Amino acid sequence: MPNAIAHQHWLIRYKLYHIPFWILYNYIWWVVAIGNPVNAAHDVFLSSFAIKFFFYVIFQALAVYFNLYFLVPRYLEKGRFTLYIVLLMLTVVIAAILIVPGYYLNAYICHTTVQALYGTDPEHPYLQLFKGNALSSALASTTLAMSIKLAKNWIETQKRQQQLEKEKLETELKFLKYQFNPHFLFNSINSIFFLIHKNPNMASASLAKFSELLRHQLYECNDQQIPLQKEIAYLENFIGLERLRHTTQVDVDIEITDIHSAQFGIAPFILMTFVENAFKHVSTNTDSANWIKIKLGVEKQQLSLFIANSASTDNAAEVVKYGGIGLANVKRRLDLMYPGGYELHISNQPDIFEVQLNLTLAVLEVSPLMQMA
Repeated sequence: MPNAIAHQHWLIRYKLYHIPFWILYNYIWWVVAIGNPVNAAHDVFLSSFAIKFFFYVIFQALAVYFNLYFLVPRYLEKGRFTLYIVLLMLTVVIAAILIVPGYYLNAYICHTTVQALYGTDPEHPYLQLFKGNALSSALASTTLAMSIKLAKNWIETQKRQQQLEKEKLETELKFLKYQFNPHFLFNSINSIFFLIHKNPNMASASLAKFSELLRHQLYECNDQQIPLQKEIAYLENFIGLERLRHTTQVDVDIEITDIHSAQFGIAPFILMTFVENAFKHVSTNTDSANWIKIKLGVEKQQLSLFIANSASTDNAAEVVKYGGIGLANVKRRLDLMYPGGYELHISNQPDIFEVQLNLTLAVLEVSPLMQMA
C-alpha cells in the first residue's frame, strides 16, 4: 500500500485536484449572487475582489478538510456525537471569522472602506459580514462536503458489501458443487464393484461410461454455466451405467427431446441429483414392477424435467430425508443460481415418488474454442 501511494501523481497524492472544485464552487455562488457569469468571472479573476474570493476558497476548504480528516474519524466515527457537533460548529464559526478579513483587505487595496465598498452597517460591519455572508457560506460548504463524503462512503460500502456477497455466493456454490461430487463418485464406484462380481463384461462397459463421467466432472464442469447438451450427455452416461447395474430389475423409460442444437447453458449437476435420487430409491419389489420414468425437454428457454419412480413403503420416508448432500443440496443451488427462475414440485406418495422441475435457461455465449470442442 505505501508503494502504491508513493507512485501516485503528486496532484492526487496531495489532493490538489480539489482546488479547482473549490474555485468552481465559490464561482457558482458568485454567479448566483450577481446573476451574470461573465461579470462574475471578471470580478473573481480580474479585479481586486479576487482577494475576498480566495479568502472564501482557502478557509472554507481548510474547515472542510479539518472536519473530514480530523473531526470525523476522531469523534464522529467513534460515536462521540455531542463533542463532534460542538467542534464542528466551532470550526465553521472560526472559518467564517477568518473569511471576513478578506473583505477588509479588499477594501484596503481599493483605498476605501468596507462600508462604502459593500454597503454594510456603519456601526457593526464586521458582524454583518460575518453573519450575513461568511457564516452561511462556510456552513453551506461544510454541509456540501459532508454530503459528498457520506455519499461516497455509502457507495463504497455498498460496493464492498456486494463484492462480499458475490464472493460468499461463489464460495457457497463451489462448496455445494464439490460436496455433491464425492457422493456421486462413491455411488458409481459401488455400482462398478457390484458388477465386477456379477458380470465382468458389464463391469467393463460400466467402467468406460464411468471414465466419461469422471472426465466431465474433472474437466468440463468447472464453470458456473456449461452447455446444456454436455449436461444431457452426462445424464445419458449415468443412466446407461445404472441400467447396466440394475439390468432387468428396473424398467427405465426415458424420453429426451432433441435439444442438442439449442445453445442454452445450465449449472452443472443441477439435473443429476434428481436422476440419481430416482435410481437410488427406486423400489426393489419382487412381486410388482419397479420402474423409473424420465422426461426432459426444452421449449423456448423453459426446461422441463419430470422424474417418477416406483417406491416401496419402507423407503418412502428415506426418499424425502435423502438430501443432506442430495435434494437439499440441489434446492439450495437452485435458490442461488436461479432465484425466481425455477419451480420445483416434489410429490411423495406411498408407492410413487415424483419430481417436476421447470427451469428458465440462459442463452450461453459460446466462445470459438468451445465451438471447436
